[in-house]
Amino acid sequence: MNFVDEASIKIEAGKGGNGCLSFRREKYIERGGPDGGDGGRGGSVYLVGDAALNTLVDFRFQPNYRAQKGGGGKGNDRTGPKGEDLYVRVPCGTSLFDEETDEYLGDINDQGETLLLAAGGRHGLGNVRFKSSTNRAPRQTTPGEPGEVRQLRLELKLIADVGLLGLPNAGKSTLISVVSAASPKIADYPFTTLVPNLGVVRLSHDQSFVIADIPGLIEGAAGGAGLGVQFLKHLSRTRLLLHLIDVAPMDGSDPVTNCRTIEDELARYSEGIADKTRWLVFTKVDLLDSETRQGIAGLAKQLGADSYFTISAVANEGTDVLMGAIAEFLAQLAQTADDERILRETHEYSLRKRQERWQKRYSAVGETDDDDDDDHDVSVHYEP
Repeated sequence: MNFVDEASIKIEAGKGGNGCLSFRREKYIERGGPDGGDGGRGGSVYLVGDAALNTLVDFRFQPNYRAQKGGGGKGNDRTGPKGEDLYVRVPCGTSLFDEETDEYLGDINDQGETLLLAAGGRHGLGNVRFKSSTNRAPRQTTPGEPGEVRQLRLELKLIADVGLLGLPNAGKSTLISVVSAASPKIADYPFTTLVPNLGVVRLSHDQSFVIADIPGLIEGAAGGAGLGVQFLKHLSRTRLLLHLIDVAPMDGSDPVTNCRTIEDELARYSEGIADKTRWLVFTKVDLLDSETRQGIAGLAKQLGADSYFTISAVANEGTDVLMGAIAEFLAQLAQTADDERILRETHEYSLRKRQERWQKRYSAVGETDDDDDDDHDVSVHYEP
């Protein structure tokens, strides 16, 4: 299946049903009153998250979606049937924009999460609605209103815990293939990876996380050079970035300069991504001699890194230590988030209870004041 992370679709809600013009017709009843019912409301269009989907390619072949229109009203004051709502399934992690106004409409991140994007048209009114004391036989009805129409732009941002960064051929695809069940294309030439890949790292039955591998970045990527800029947005939802650096590149380039290049491109593309926690990971150490290995500490110092990791994915050297450190880091983030949530809920509960106590106190004071006023009332009688 082809990976597509952008698509444009047109959605159209159903038109409301027209109101009915009808009069009661029964034997022995002359000039029966109006009994035309209202039309049914048009169906609405919803987008719903589906965790089983991981691409927007289907929308390239089916770009138009229309909900059912409402049925017309009927005699005997019967309302027309409501149009059936349309639910369009999209991958979790999809951002929605109005293509005409570029307005951000929302995100769908979870399985079953639903978002209304086009409301069905309002139903028309039957002539029974216009009956009055001065107009006993109205012939007036209203048509159903058209449903909302939107041209949407869908952008898929992969939901992963960890994102892999680096120049082309830095060893990103090899790493994700070793630590997970992902099977990206691997070769010894640049730009082997053309689309993002997701892999699930499972350390135990109850401990796992997701890694995202995007195509390698090159200088000028933020301005459109290379392939990586098309997929940098997939790093916006990650909680940790692994910056993979080839200590001895085949082209003889300087690893420090290569690292600075990636940092600059991240800063140009998005400050939010550039400010994420980023770990340095020096790769392909199995190809290094002892002298070059000893020089890795100096490279890390030049890059201002207090800590770093050295791995060889092919030789499975250092990968277990790296994956264990990632799992521990993510667990700490989850615990911090839980603590903040509990603290927030406790604070809100305390404020609510304090407000209730003050309300009770003010109510009691008000009643006491009223009683005191009654006790001190003075009656004045004037005698002739």
